[in-house]
Amino acid sequence: MKRRDFLKSALAGAAILAAPSFPLRPAFAGQSGGQTALGIVRRTIEVNGKAASVFGLQRADGAPGLRLRAGDAFNVLLRNETAESTIIHWHGLTPPWPSDGVADAPLPLIAAGTDRAYDFPVGTPGTHWMHAHTLQEQALLAAPLIVADPNADGRDEQEIVILLHDFSFSSPEELLAGLQGKNIAPAMPMDHSGMDMAGAQTMAHGNEAMAMDINDIEYDAYLANDRTLDDPEVFSMEAGGRARVRIINGATATAFTIDFGELDGELIAVDGQDIEPLKGRRFPMTMGQRIDVRVQLPREPRSFPILALREGSGERTGFILRPTGAEVVKIATEADDAAPVLDLALEAQLRAIAPLASRPADKTFDMALTGDMAAYRWGLQTNPPLVVDPGDRVEVTLRNTSMMAHPMHLHGHHFQVVAIDGQRLAGAVRDTVLLPPGRSVTIAVDAGNPGQWAFHCHHLYHMATGMMSTFAYRA
Repeated sequence: MKRRDFLKSALAGAAILAAPSFPLRPAFAGQSGGQTALGIVRRTIEVNGKAASVFGLQRADGAPGLRLRAGDAFNVLLRNETAESTIIHWHGLTPPWPSDGVADAPLPLIAAGTDRAYDFPVGTPGTHWMHAHTLQEQALLAAPLIVADPNADGRDEQEIVILLHDFSFSSPEELLAGLQGKNIAPAMPMDHSGMDMAGAQTMAHGNEAMAMDINDIEYDAYLANDRTLDDPEVFSMEAGGRARVRIINGATATAFTIDFGELDGELIAVDGQDIEPLKGRRFPMTMGQRIDVRVQLPREPRSFPILALREGSGERTGFILRPTGAEVVKIATEADDAAPVLDLALEAQLRAIAPLASRPADKTFDMALTGDMAAYRWGLQTNPPLVVDPGDRVEVTLRNTSMMAHPMHLHGHHFQVVAIDGQRLAGAVRDTVLLPPGRSVTIAVDAGNPGQWAFHCHHLYHMATGMMSTFAYRA
């Protein structure tokens, strides 16, 4: 499967269900005072003592990603400075559909050496990110996209932005081929040498116990801002200082628990959307999700590591908060104990600061998340076909019938979690929600952004092998 084609067929098939005559919306008149140049580049980083060629998204000064302000326009000229075609999705923003960043939905890939201009309202403040909507995402084609709140300009707190990733010296095509067992003879057992089956657990399914797989790729490293714990990023702070820590799980196939260690954290936003503050020291996050956590350091001259613990495993990455003059102690890249397996316990506690208005659903849908781990085939089955009209309040019940967890992401919208396993609640507003095996989550979304929007699992290799559908507007 070619890198440039793996999403095209999934979207095309689903979009036929609606087949609208859809006019492209006009570009928003820029209010940011000028266009920002952003380059898709190749760069070299060091991982485990070896040079690695990866992608990047950089501004003219070499800084990664974008930092905008609520009320600005997303007035960006994106230039592909690499030798490969690609496309970038603005994860968490709600642009007009032509600016979304999925190949041929409706715009083609950005060819090598060419550029594409974007101009639309950036929206409300939040922690977001940008990434390739191709297998190139595995090669670190991702960066933060922060929309700052102008009302917070005078707040006495430091901003810390962290992008997590999983890294392999193998190409994404090699990783996918290994998962699909293409390098072995027919009728032979699947080669799991590149997979972490040690993370398998069991769960009840009817009267049988079935294996639940947690991690299906054994990566070479886990990164926080391109660095491992062998050489972590160290953020200088004042003793007693306060920080807003924005963490983005940009990993392609790895969920984490964020461990604040001795620091008491206050979770204040998920997926860029404010929530009623929730105190804790450990916060789970699946692929594609973001968390904002406010912390305050004690008035002590010592450093505080914040770690990202790989789900169901001992591997970890992280960064350090260091008050002036404090010593930094080296931390091993692997812990003695395995990290927790993600569940929905935290999700059930989250409450949105700005929930959707209370109203009954105009349309309801049931979406089954299906999969065959042995054959490495994944899918989404929706009943009835997911076609909506502008102005609809839509509820979709996602049911995971497979034996792996799936982070489900809807493009172009924010949704509210309104039920877990059939129990109603007024949960968080977000754009990516975890579906553990055997669980169901119902989301509510207001259909106010016409297009043929991607709706998919944010595990890159599940998406690449069929776990992608369309949230389609009727003409």
